[in-house]
Amino acid sequence: MKIQTTDVLVIGGGLAGERCAIESATAGHDVTLLSLVPPRRSHSCAAQGGMQAALGNCVKAEGDEPTVHFLDTVRGSDWGADQEVATIFAHEAPVAVRELAHWGVPWTRVRPGKNTYFIKGEKVEIEEPEEKAGLITHRDFGGTAKWRACYASAGTGHAVLYAVDGEVVRLGIRVLDRVEATTLIHEGGRCWGAVSRCLRTGELTAWLAKSTVLATGGHGRIYGQYTTNATINEGAGAVLALETGEVPLGNMEAVQFHPTGLVPSGILVTEGCRGDGGFLLNRDGHRFMVDAEPEKQELASRDVVSRHMMDQIKRGHGVASDFGEHLWLDLRHLGEAHLRTKLREVWDICRDFNGLDPSKAPIPVRPIQHYSMGGVRVNKDGEAYGMHGLYAVGEAACWDLHGFNRLGGNSLAETVVAGRVIGARVAERTAAASLSVSTDVAQSFLADAAKRIALWRDRPTTGGNVYAVRDRVASILNEKVGVFRTGDELEVAVTELEQAQRDIQRVGLRSSGPGVDPELTAAMRIEGMVRLARITAIGALERTESRGAHARTDHPTRDDAHWLNRTLARWDAEADAPRLTYEPVGLLDLPPGDRGYGQTLQKSMEVSIGRYNECAPSEMRAHGALPTDEPMGARMLWGAWKGHEHRPTRPERNE
Repeated sequence: MKIQTTDVLVIGGGLAGERCAIESATAGHDVTLLSLVPPRRSHSCAAQGGMQAALGNCVKAEGDEPTVHFLDTVRGSDWGADQEVATIFAHEAPVAVRELAHWGVPWTRVRPGKNTYFIKGEKVEIEEPEEKAGLITHRDFGGTAKWRACYASAGTGHAVLYAVDGEVVRLGIRVLDRVEATTLIHEGGRCWGAVSRCLRTGELTAWLAKSTVLATGGHGRIYGQYTTNATINEGAGAVLALETGEVPLGNMEAVQFHPTGLVPSGILVTEGCRGDGGFLLNRDGHRFMVDAEPEKQELASRDVVSRHMMDQIKRGHGVASDFGEHLWLDLRHLGEAHLRTKLREVWDICRDFNGLDPSKAPIPVRPIQHYSMGGVRVNKDGEAYGMHGLYAVGEAACWDLHGFNRLGGNSLAETVVAGRVIGARVAERTAAASLSVSTDVAQSFLADAAKRIALWRDRPTTGGNVYAVRDRVASILNEKVGVFRTGDELEVAVTELEQAQRDIQRVGLRSSGPGVDPELTAAMRIEGMVRLARITAIGALERTESRGAHARTDHPTRDDAHWLNRTLARWDAEADAPRLTYEPVGLLDLPPGDRGYGQTLQKSMEVSIGRYNECAPSEMRAHGALPTDEPMGARMLWGAWKGHEHRPTRPERNE
């Protein structure tokens, strides 16, 4: 066991973590980045379809600007997003995309002259002007008013991650891979770093830092095999924050299910397929989305499309297979040339994992867990509620850009935008901070970590199996906390997850000895993963409305009178269950209304927006929000959206 110091400790080597690290390193700080895997193998690499940024370069993007992006994001969130964060994001995204071009990302560019597209099932020719030749172009994504997703074929995450990692290498940032953080070092509401464990040797190290950043990605692997997420996405950052007993997690019941997970592997098939004109078909070959969503069709938001797909399956229109029922994603009409260039990774995935040629056969797909809107609750500067010196970025955080549903392409954009914005704040505050913490504090957390490992190793080898507990939790979530939810099923899920947590006490290890020990690693993570699962189920049970990806069939109304708020979950020391509280979603500029797609049944606010905004800052501070460099609302562009809003295509229905 040893103690090391650094100015900024970044936990997580994906895009958000690396982009944040770049800001501090550029400012001259000593930065250490801990990663479970070599950064270029992080889950950011799996992002395919694109990154949203309002550049307005192609014909179908004309008139786009950050304010329109803001409108789409808030509507997509079903009014669960923090509108100031959405404003910051939408205006910073174009800068981030152009910066990435400077760093070498090979964005797909505008080709002047006639270009062929499929739009709403029709083959269309569009003349791109000569003066736009070579500019970054866009493809269509769900829930947007304009074509906005900037892309590099279907390997956007790969291209962006390699470019950003190249900057990390150029700056000489210290990167330690095969290392996991096991606990945060904190005292008196101040974070001072973390204890890490080397996955190769088992050695423990206490890292003392002026600033600590959680950038560990999402927690989709609590759904086990029923997710597009990589095996490393087990919610490490959320667990680290939760175990402090002081930092809350936000909106954990907000879980996104991507419409097109490849059957049976669950690998993501990008939304870019539908953006480029792909069809969703049921077993009869019928394009059901044309009937369900006449305006947006296959490009309604992900929560809406996933619900329509599951409804088709429940109504007996699914395709039977040895791996359960599925539907079809049809790309045959796009042609082989298009698929092998603009959707190249999809072509490769279909060939390698299913042995099919998507230019000749439809792709079997089914909705699958994909993204976690919930995470470590932070303010607009990225600093965690209730804990000075601790920050979170990317999917690990609830910044709250996405509310109850994330638009496709906004997550990849968030990694680099939040990395830039929050990274700059981290760098500024690190410069003003001092590492005034006793090494006794570090020694205490090191001793606790060593004791925890020893307790696991001392358990009898005849106990239960950690992998069996993990798989049972995944099955419970997939069956009862999925696309559609009911109170009865959620109550059962809560009870079964409580039992799963008790069963951990009977788990034993069959492996022993120093060095690499995957079973010990899984055992040390399982308690935290079950806690995340319990918070997700309890939050879903308590929220008696439907909003975004949280769809209660027994409470189908979006209830702005009682549920226009954000769930906060804390796990107090020695408690056997989480404690839930609720805060406002933030300041409101765009009033709650109709999204223009999906469900329309709403219960209106019972207080005025003025009154809501008057109370929001103090209520959020009472729930742990720390002071920000600028006052709350300073980045809002009040009323700028007026004149840009596109009207819904159907009348609003109020309850």
